[in-house]
Amino acid sequence: MRLPLFGLLDRWRAPAPDPRKVTWVGQQDYAHRGLHGAGVPENSLAAFRAAIDGGLGIELDVQRAADGQAVVFHDADLSRLTCRSDKVSRLTAAELGRIALEGTGETIPTLREALRLIDGRVPVLIEIKTRRHENVSALCLAVRRVLEGYVAPHAVIGFDPRVCRWYRRFSPYTVRGLTITEGEDRAFPGAIRRHLALWHARPHFLAYDVRDLPSRFAGAQRARGFPVVAWTVADAGHRERSALHADADIAEGEGFAVGGSA
Repeated sequence: MRLPLFGLLDRWRAPAPDPRKVTWVGQQDYAHRGLHGAGVPENSLAAFRAAIDGGLGIELDVQRAADGQAVVFHDADLSRLTCRSDKVSRLTAAELGRIALEGTGETIPTLREALRLIDGRVPVLIEIKTRRHENVSALCLAVRRVLEGYVAPHAVIGFDPRVCRWYRRFSPYTVRGLTITEGEDRAFPGAIRRHLALWHARPHFLAYDVRDLPSRFAGAQRARGFPVVAWTVADAGHRERSALHADADIAEGEGFAVGGSA
């Protein structure tokens, strides 16, 4: 299969999004897991307040608690950020909400609490954390229930093409992004896998590993009208690369330029 044929198939299997629906995605940089740092844990309400105060959009991670609620936490277990080692999926949202993050007064919020705080003041990208052998429907549905009535700019994103596919089918008005990292998979078989993921997901934009930019695949989709958001922009070199090959940044630490904009 020749690469020009990929372009034809892309246009057929994954049409470009309506710019009116997705232009906002590339007009704002995003704080990775909120604007966190010393004394302000990632994915905490304090990190989200700091991002809002800094005029930054917010990227956050969501998992499903034992009682079915969507909670904001990145890892599958609690060991990195708390004094516990439990799996997030084994505890209820109420139990998780009583666990301190990094020894601070911050605890693990639900997605509903996070959105109540953000309240449309800045755009938000919600990364849905899935596992390869798990059914994605329950978590996607839990997030959709929280998003009902939330009309401010927001999108769901994820590495798993099934997430975008689920929202395309059951929540078609929700903006959806496919997260991609090429890593060591840059040869022709990897290109095939990326196109297959695109066709399966049919996203509105791409969240792309900044270390893989410039990318022929990302560049081709961007030229077709798909916004590209680079992650995780963590230093000046990343910022320069993203400025050339992406529309917005998901940044943290030194990835933010002086003045707070990445």
